[in-house]
Amino acid sequence: MATNRKLGRTPTQRKGMLRNLATDLIVYGKIETTVTRAKEVRKVAESLITLGKRGDLHARRQAAAVLQDVIDEKSGKTAVQKLFDDVAPKYKEVNGGYTRILKTYNRKGDNAPMAIIELV
Repeated sequence: MATNRKLGRTPTQRKGMLRNLATDLIVYGKIETTVTRAKEVRKVAESLITLGKRGDLHARRQAAAVLQDVIDEKSGKTAVQKLFDDVAPKYKEVNGGYTRILKTYNRKGDNAPMAIIELV
């Protein structure tokens, strides 16, 4: 099993892409992407939710260093606020496995396998 997929990008591009995907997953609850990107963003999202479960100031600052400053239109909260106020308390008694990857179809054009990653 690959420990670090390169995804055809430089390290800074890859880090930025994973930050954006993780932010969208926290804000919207589910996103559609390729299977390999979903498997990589799962690692980032699960570590962010674990930080949210800790709930102290240091964990909030560590999460803010990863998440983008995106405001949810429905609740008016930033991604960090939504992580610590809404998402993490749902998983207080759960030890890991916060996300689910559902394979959907192959994308027209390049035949890439697509998947939906969502919070359980």
